[in-house]
Order: sequence, then C-alpha cells, then structure tokens
Amino acid sequence: MKRIGVLTGGGDCPGLNAVIRAIVKTASDLDIEVIGFRDGFRGVVMNEFLPLAPKDVVGILIKGGTILGSSNRDNPYHFKTEKNGETVYADLSDQAVANIEQLGLDCTIVIGGDGTLSCADDFMQKGVKIVGVPKTIDNDLNGTDLTFGFMTAIDTATDALEKLHTTAESHHRIMVLEVMGRDAGWIALQAGIAGGADVVLIPEIPFTLEQVAKRIFERKNRGRTFSIIIVAEGAKPVGGQQVVKRIVSGSPEPFRLGGIGGEIARQLEEITGFESRVTVLGHLQRGGKPSAFDRILASRYGVAAVEMATQGQFGMMASLQGTAISTVPIAVAIKELKTVPPEGELVQTARSLGMSFGAP
Repeated sequence: MKRIGVLTGGGDCPGLNAVIRAIVKTASDLDIEVIGFRDGFRGVVMNEFLPLAPKDVVGILIKGGTILGSSNRDNPYHFKTEKNGETVYADLSDQAVANIEQLGLDCTIVIGGDGTLSCADDFMQKGVKIVGVPKTIDNDLNGTDLTFGFMTAIDTATDALEKLHTTAESHHRIMVLEVMGRDAGWIALQAGIAGGADVVLIPEIPFTLEQVAKRIFERKNRGRTFSIIIVAEGAKPVGGQQVVKRIVSGSPEPFRLGGIGGEIARQLEEITGFESRVTVLGHLQRGGKPSAFDRILASRYGVAAVEMATQGQFGMMASLQGTAISTVPIAVAIKELKTVPPEGELVQTARSLGMSFGAP
C-alpha cells in the first residue's frame, strides 16, 4: 500500500481533525502517502485534493471542525451542476471513481455518519476500496457504542443546562433547552442526566404537555418554583408530528427540524401560568474544540483505519465495542439508525432520578 485518500463528509463535529492527524501520522510511519479530498465527496467528484504530510497536521488535534472541509449536499449520485444556465442533478459517480483511480489510491478512508457512509457503500459496489470511520454528534450510527464528537456535544449541552438553572431559579421560570437529535434522543437524554433536567423529551418517547405540566406543578408543590426541560429537535407529541423549521431543496435531508422548544415553552406558559423561555443550542453543539475523551477516541479511530487499510479490511468501519476498538461491516452500520431504547437502562436511570419523559 503506497497511497490512501481521506475525506470528511456530512455535518462537521469536534474530533474530525484528530482523526485526520492520526491517519496522517500513522500512514507516514508506514511510508504511505495521504491525499485529502476537499469538502467531502465534492472533492472526489471535482478532483480537488491536497497532499497531507505530518507537517500539515501540526497543532490540529485540539481544533474543532475539519481542515479538509465538509459537505452534506454533494452526493456524487445526485450532484448539483449547471446545464444551459439551469440547475440540474446528475450521476457523476463514475467521474469520481475515475479520479480515485487516476490518483492511484489503494484505499479511501471515509469519515462520516450514516449518509456519508451510505454513499461510501455505494462506491464499494463500483470497486472502490473503502474503510469507514464513524462520526456524528447524534451517536445514532449503528454498529458502534460511541461516535466521536458525541461526548463533546454532551458537554456543551450539559454546560448550557447548568447555566440555565441559575437564571431559571432566579426568575422562577420554566427554561426549555432545544438540542439536536433528529430521530435519536441520545444528546437530550445523556445531557439531561448530567445536567439535572426535570423533563427530558426525546423522539423515541412521544409526550403530552399535560404530563409535562403535571411534573411542573408537582415541583411547585414541593417548593421548587422553576423547572428545566431539555428537548431533542425531533421530539413529538403523542399523535403529532415533528416540527419542521424549513425545507431545503436539493438536500438529502430536505426537512430541517427546529422550533419544538419554542412551541413547548409557549404552550406550557399558557397551561401553567409560569413564565417560560427557550434556548436553542443549534450549531454550538458542533463547534469548538473536542473534549479529551473525543480526542482520544478520534485518534484511536484514525490509527485503526490505517491499520484496517493495510490489512485489506475494505468495506469495514472502525467501531468501539465496550472499551476496545473493533470492526463492523459498513453495511451493518448503515442498515438502521441506533435510537434510544425506551425501556433501556439509561431511560430507567433518568426515571429513577425523578425525570419525566412526558409520557401518558
């Protein structure tokens, strides 16, 4: 093995640079050249890349984001182009494969979540040798206990809950914190436990506002004149739908969620009479430097990815199983989303700590 490629696709998250650094340093020790594609699969299609040597990754371990850039819109199989002055979408996957072959890549390491790795799986059907690295702050990728970036997002959400506690208590308010989590409530659940939330609302457990209000009144009767609610953006009421903030045409996920926190705050104020406020963390969860945990996990994934490539473990993804780095087929990782088990140990822990999920 003489030359490998690497790309970062999908939404950015803390720890991407740590993976890139680990890949470059490990490959250098094995006399393997590394080519980094710019902006995810767009760089593969457009043949936009840069060589990566150890000198190019100095100091990036602690930096958030990705030095390669990323994109969650440039699917080679549905690539946005201009034709006769009009925007059209075309399958440019063969062009991407030709670029990979022309560069003489013995393997391409794809760092991403279910969307990016699904695209990688399609490329394997065209004969491209792929190794996957799991990335998403939502921790909803199957086949691994943890994705890097998740624990940093938890730290950010937990810090926000801690700050909201003091202002909520001072003004006797209901404070609602909306966090990411399209179809999986891992961030809301774990940050809720770590930050001492009173109510946790997640996509896996539909809620009613009556049950949420009931918990708020119970707290008032105990002399607690404020309440903290954390809600995943994909949470929905019993018999209701997720709140869509906007629709982005041409995106693989055109329905952008957001606004559930505001709806809950407004309705709870009407029901309870308590002043309510909402805070939406949004992309703050993606930004900033990775936690020590994520730097370590990302580094382990990067080293493992190069080792997998040299061992010919193509079509596999690095995976954390318990405390050990293992491998799983990419096809298994993208088969289904990993969501919170409604009766699982984490949910039961939260219930035992007095947290409500608003379930009827």
